Amino acid sequence: MKAIILAGGQGTRFWPLSSEDKPKQFLNLISNDSMLQETYQRFRDWMPAGKVFVVTTEKYLPLVVKQLPELQDCQIILEPDQRDTAPCIALTAMHFLNQKDDEVLVMAPSDQYIGNGQVFHKALTLAETVAEQNNSIVTLGIQPTGPETGYGYIKANKKTPFSFSAYQVEEFIEKPDLKKAEELISDENVFWNSGIFVWKPSTIAYNFSKHQPELWKIINDNQTKLQEVYSLLPKVSIDYAILEKAENVFTVPVNFEWDDIGSWTSLGRIHSSDHNYNYLIGDVMSALSKNCIVYSERKTLLIGVEDLIVASTDEGILVCHKSKEQTIKKFLNKENIPKNNFKDK
Repeated sequence: MKAIILAGGQGTRFWPLSSEDKPKQFLNLISNDSMLQETYQRFRDWMPAGKVFVVTTEKYLPLVVKQLPELQDCQIILEPDQRDTAPCIALTAMHFLNQKDDEVLVMAPSDQYIGNGQVFHKALTLAETVAEQNNSIVTLGIQPTGPETGYGYIKANKKTPFSFSAYQVEEFIEKPDLKKAEELISDENVFWNSGIFVWKPSTIAYNFSKHQPELWKIINDNQTKLQEVYSLLPKVSIDYAILEKAENVFTVPVNFEWDDIGSWTSLGRIHSSDHNYNYLIGDVMSALSKNCIVYSERKTLLIGVEDLIVASTDEGILVCHKSKEQTIKKFLNKENIPKNNFKDK
């Protein structure tokens, strides 16, 4: 199979560290390497160099080339614009089908932490076996460790036609509230949706033709002028566009350390904190404070606060209660910023 690393997102929930000019996949968040470099090496540990591809936008091409100089030009697939994961995946499938290449593709985000590369490799090998059959789509299902509200969930039927653990997906569940998340993780048939998908280009084409015919037709009919039409495509995720509608969707459960490094609190889960459960990066001092995440590029003093995310860079300053972290992306759109609900006393 081939690995397709999706590296065109903006990572707005990591603002102000992640910016439009240099989003989180190009940052060193969990090691001395960037998230993109970590993801690339995870595949290269067992996959030939020529089998690993990166999909990104033209805007981020210089960053990809700088961080992965070993990539050949033919291993970089360019999107003319950012239109979410469905158009991106359709474009990628078309790229390989035009070359008469229908080898199984594993499509993975560029910004995840995976603790055991060998278990990851084994799971993908099983997923490849399923993906070879009957236009099947396979996702890796993560064993939940808590009621996360920032992840999507998968409900599976554990009756399997295979000789190994690969279960039919009954339902994809959008990011739940805390009460629903607690209910979901009590069900042994429920997994976190890793966002890692394994399928053939022809399977992608089949499902887009069936469930998103207009989007597929626009890409197919305008391959020589994608620059002109791509921005007209809907911004839609692959989950909503295809996976929630498709038949023959399976999940291979995996049990390794995993985190979708999508927000500030994920850093607190990956890295160790101090005795007051504060995770502090930079020249930061804290007193009488606990359970905070602070990233600062200037001298910072934290006194008497709890459960805060504080981030300060040249891009801006964020002060956010941890319980409101999932709203950062929404509020970065100035039109969505609510009026101050607190009245002066």
